[in-house]
Amino acid sequence: MAASTDREWCDEHVGTRGAMTRERLIVRASRAYVDGSFQPAAVVVEDGTIRDLVPVQTRVARAIPVGVPADAVLLPGLVDSHVHVNEPGRTEWEGFRSATLAAAAGGVTTLIDMPLNSIPPTTTVAALEIKRAAAAASAYVDVGFWGGAVPENLGALGPVHEAGVYGFKSFLAPSGVDEFGHLDRDQLDRAMAEVAALDSRLIVHAEDPDLLTDAGALGRGYAAFLTSRPAASEEAAIEAVIAAARRHGARAHILHLSDARALPAIAAAKAAGVDLTVETCPHYLTISAEEIPDGASEFKCCPPIREAANQDLLWQGIVDGTIDAIVSDHSPSTVDLKRSGGGDFGLAWGGIAGLQVGLSAVWTEARRRGIPLETLVPLFTTGPARVAGLSGAGEIAVGAPAHLTAFGLDDPLRIDARALQHRNPISAYDGKLLHGRVRRTWLRGVSVFDASEGGAGEAPWFRRPPAGRLLSRGMP
Repeated sequence: MAASTDREWCDEHVGTRGAMTRERLIVRASRAYVDGSFQPAAVVVEDGTIRDLVPVQTRVARAIPVGVPADAVLLPGLVDSHVHVNEPGRTEWEGFRSATLAAAAGGVTTLIDMPLNSIPPTTTVAALEIKRAAAAASAYVDVGFWGGAVPENLGALGPVHEAGVYGFKSFLAPSGVDEFGHLDRDQLDRAMAEVAALDSRLIVHAEDPDLLTDAGALGRGYAAFLTSRPAASEEAAIEAVIAAARRHGARAHILHLSDARALPAIAAAKAAGVDLTVETCPHYLTISAEEIPDGASEFKCCPPIREAANQDLLWQGIVDGTIDAIVSDHSPSTVDLKRSGGGDFGLAWGGIAGLQVGLSAVWTEARRRGIPLETLVPLFTTGPARVAGLSGAGEIAVGAPAHLTAFGLDDPLRIDARALQHRNPISAYDGKLLHGRVRRTWLRGVSVFDASEGGAGEAPWFRRPPAGRLLSRGMP
């Protein structure tokens, strides 16, 4: 995309390239997402905070003007509450620098890191401090952390909670890494009781191991892998989570829902007063099992991508509000691991790398279905923020951090995995033609990503040095 001709598409980085200031800004947009709808607005930013929302033509003394082009919309910075950064320990899979660069390029200004696949996993205070130290020097966006609930630390979650994690992740089936064990039903009950006593939340990878049959080689055909992780496994595990949450009055969250048949049970639990939320992911909303080629192990993830009819029902859950958040579950690995077994879906490492492209992918499918962007924005912003218990993130509102993104609704975007900011050049979205692209991202009013700054064949501009902050539960 060529640089904008809008005379106000400029701010404090122009001509200084890194000499960033905290001057007052006024960001004008003909379509800004404010109070649940798109409307003309000017966002006044001072000291990194949104100080005022005024009519679009308002002049503000001593404010640097920034104009969002008329063919783009101004969104709150996105929140992604499900990202596997993997540093330290498996930084060759992804690290804080590459992950947060990808986040900024995808409009994500706040991410919450999962407690695995790093070594050590974030299951102790000491491990959390190691993780924070790894992130501190290289985060381009704001980063918070989930803790982990594993058999070894049940009964000792309190210190990790007090250290500032946003909640605790658990698996009900093997996680795939030996250092992060899964909970049986009794341990799930103990974990739910403990997080309820702490006023925390338990976020659960919900698959029933007794119904999984994917150990060992399965061959290059996707159908065998899909059969090995049936929808019934998700449904059984989700029912167990709902029962435990109801029993203990706990806050619970269902991670990466792929089985739409579980939505009625989730909706019924919510209606009955269970404090339950649920997320799904871009790959479940935009890719169907029928289109996955033999041997294309870049599409392997757990739970699996299911059939097109199931995808239609997930979209119903988006439209009717049963699903609370759309998050990436960005779970990358090296190319060798993703291709291990020569494309055998039983032997290849699972996980979809999609942090940078989630909004574009989902918007492409939504507009094909006639679903407006207004329906999606909360699921990428305030929805994930509510899941994590983040305050102030995901809104264009007075007093909120000035996290903003400019999104070109009609911009064509051909995905080339080699050009993404992800550390490893493999993605289920490689080669796809999407519609909608993040043009620019601001963090606390500072431009951290600008797609228009690179000329033909050049990389886009990122702010240097990194500008992200480390977040802790309870921070404003």
